[in-house]
Amino acid sequence: MKTTDSQEVPVWDPLLRMFHWMLLLGFSTAYLSQGELFEGLQERLDGELLQLVHVWAGYIIAGLLLFRLLWGFVGPIHARFSDFVRRPGEVLVYLRDVLTLRARRYLGHNPAGGAMIVTLLLSLTVAIVSGLALYAADQGLGPLAALLAESSDTTVHRIKEAHELAADGTLLLVFGHLIGVVWESLLHRENLVRAMITGRKRA
Repeated sequence: MKTTDSQEVPVWDPLLRMFHWMLLLGFSTAYLSQGELFEGLQERLDGELLQLVHVWAGYIIAGLLLFRLLWGFVGPIHARFSDFVRRPGEVLVYLRDVLTLRARRYLGHNPAGGAMIVTLLLSLTVAIVSGLALYAADQGLGPLAALLAESSDTTVHRIKEAHELAADGTLLLVFGHLIGVVWESLLHRENLVRAMITGRKRA
């Protein structure tokens, strides 16, 4: 049966959509709980409550990343890495076409979106691993405590810098992702945010 432009088809499965919004919530919580915005609140609470929130947000993100790695191989077609991971040359060609308003529409992730997803997952992985290392080196807690509990102040400082750099880099990538979503939505006259909520897109 033929489909028309007004018809919609399922694209994003429920687990992928849940992952997307939970990751957004988890990263926002982790970033804000240790950011300068809440320094006053941290002082009033001795920082302990927000530190606990930050740590558990990190654990949740770690679990979500493990899920996404698995889902990228066994999930539905549009969730699989094989559907959207492209060669750098294809990504560059697509970006050129986007700038000239000639980019083709993809039902799943376009080449630039796929590249952004991979980059975000890698950046978040660095943030989580460095966060676990910092928790172990500075507090003597967490799964890496046995390896890093006796770390020097210099080591703690370097790990902290790496963690903050990864977190700030991830935030910049999130903003880049949002810009891409808005641009793509306007270019193809399609609400991509709504699609990630309902799971459905124009056929």
